Amino acid sequence: MTTFVLVNLSESERYELTPGRCYIVGRAVTSDIPLYDPTISRRHAELTPLPTGVRIHDLGSSNGTFINGSKIETGLLTEEDSVTFGKVVCHLRAATPVETPEPVEAKSHAPGGGGTIIRQVSVSAAGNTHLADVSHEELQSRRLALLLDVSQTLASEFDPDKLLTRVVDTTFEVMGVDRVAILLADESSGELVPRVSRSRHGDGVFEQVPRSIVRQAKEERIAIMTDNAAADERFKGRSIVTQSVRSAMCTPLMAQEDSVLGVLYVDNLAATEAFNDDDLQFLIAYAGIAAVAINKARYDERLRQEALVRSNFERYFAPNVAAAIVGHQEDVVLGGDKRPVTILFSDIRGFTTLSEGMTPGAIAHLLTEYFTEMVDILFEYGGTLDKFIGDAVMALWGAPIATDGDQERALEAAIAMQRGIAELNAKWEEEGRPSIGVGIGINHGDVFVGNIGSQRRLEYTVIGDAVNVASRLASQAGPGEIIFSEPFYSLLATRPDVEKIDEVTLKGKARPIAVYRLKA
Repeated sequence: MTTFVLVNLSESERYELTPGRCYIVGRAVTSDIPLYDPTISRRHAELTPLPTGVRIHDLGSSNGTFINGSKIETGLLTEEDSVTFGKVVCHLRAATPVETPEPVEAKSHAPGGGGTIIRQVSVSAAGNTHLADVSHEELQSRRLALLLDVSQTLASEFDPDKLLTRVVDTTFEVMGVDRVAILLADESSGELVPRVSRSRHGDGVFEQVPRSIVRQAKEERIAIMTDNAAADERFKGRSIVTQSVRSAMCTPLMAQEDSVLGVLYVDNLAATEAFNDDDLQFLIAYAGIAAVAINKARYDERLRQEALVRSNFERYFAPNVAAAIVGHQEDVVLGGDKRPVTILFSDIRGFTTLSEGMTPGAIAHLLTEYFTEMVDILFEYGGTLDKFIGDAVMALWGAPIATDGDQERALEAAIAMQRGIAELNAKWEEEGRPSIGVGIGINHGDVFVGNIGSQRRLEYTVIGDAVNVASRLASQAGPGEIIFSEPFYSLLATRPDVEKIDEVTLKGKARPIAVYRLKA
């Protein structure tokens, strides 16, 4: 009796159809012939091998079954006919004997006839081991189908820790192993660090894996299968003996040709020769899929962290400054240092008296509009929002990143702030709401810049006499005025039209300081 084989169009998959049984074609992983395509129904068609061909019965599929281009409900497929399930085209051929492939490396034996020791296979990224060249019997075809299903499952998991746990769980489901471990390479030292290790026998995690095996798999980028680990001369680690490891397999996790993320290790504690070449090939392919998923999850996690960091920075820094900090965090000294900084304070004149005649809701509404307008202007001119102090705003230029022209941008921001306040006042007057007057003071000097606070709460800010001077200048400025100190004025590349105020004695200062008022 002729035995037939169903071959897909690219000839990368073959399904032997044994007489005497029926086969279900479908998208479900439990199908006898799984075809993963959106046009395939979960139970698409039934195939029954006959002496002269294969009878095909469509199971009510959404996109139909066709023999040589003609849609059928039931029909006979003969040798060299084409059958199309949905949009997936296959051909029927007479089976030919499948040659057993030569092993990649001859199996060695222990001295004195101690039995098969090791099989090792070079591994490339994504587990490319040409699985299509191995046996096409039912178990192998189911494993191939499972790999496709697993690739979709792992791709949907974005949490790195949950992904590793899922990889281990799936390994137990599809392989006859006692223990599974994933070790990932430390990004700085390259050392293998256990991340997930589990035992099938319910004894929880196991702390050690045979270091000699996992180290060789990582360093030489090879997949290893040992049939009798205790007798294997290549692996002399004590952990093999103390843990009674009999059969073991280990393969590197490679998502890129030049990068080993770690290793996937499995073993059997009870039997020698527990694994065969198909098991090793499957583990390599599975590890390749897992490595791609792990690499993707890591990348997604980095993007999420970067987005979180950037969103936090954007609360205090202009978007372009936040982006620079995220991209060059090594340039930002988080511990604190001393540097020259320009400090701007704005303060609403007479706000306490004004607020006495307003409801709490009206005060909150007014301040929200005011602060929103001021912060937008500060960010537009590259400033850093340090903090709100009551109704006052404190802003910086030169920290955390200093750029040329910081002083000019600070002055431009102050002018734009006063214009913005005038526009707000015009709007509020039309609405029958009170208007405000704001004084702005600017200073420049050396300050301590860094994270200040306690273990429970840190705040990025500046501390120093230059900050105090800027605050007192703002308190001296009248409504609509911008005043600044001599140190700030002397750094402006283009001198604005100003009037010098008689030297002002500020609270806490032993000597009066020169102060300038920007003319309207």
